[in-house]
Amino acid sequence: MSPQPSLPPTDPSGVLDAASLARLAELDPQGTAGLVQRVLDTYATSLERAQRELTAAREPAQLEALRHLAHTLKSSSASVGALALSALCARVEQNVRSPQPVHLAPQLDALHTEMGRVLVAVHAMLRP
Repeated sequence: MSPQPSLPPTDPSGVLDAASLARLAELDPQGTAGLVQRVLDTYATSLERAQRELTAAREPAQLEALRHLAHTLKSSSASVGALALSALCARVEQNVRSPQPVHLAPQLDALHTEMGRVLVAVHAMLRP
């Protein structure tokens, strides 16, 4: 009899997409490598750093830093199921690149708020 595959942790708040977490867990089906936990731990650390970088890049607006932050966070957020955060990052990245002036403050406020929600969800999943 083969061992049962390890089930991915579930985000009780629903902030993280369960299907994305399941795809991540498929990379370590037995859970013996602790892949999901390690990825979430690394993601939490990078998200905390990104929050500080976002604050620093806002005033005065450092467009290249904001673009890079949004671009980087877009992919990593999608991989752990933070789909709303990933979509916000895509909008910020697009608007920073836009030749037309865009008032970014509301988008950056929304980005900061969603980063906080995702961080709370990830930390909840990392608790034993």
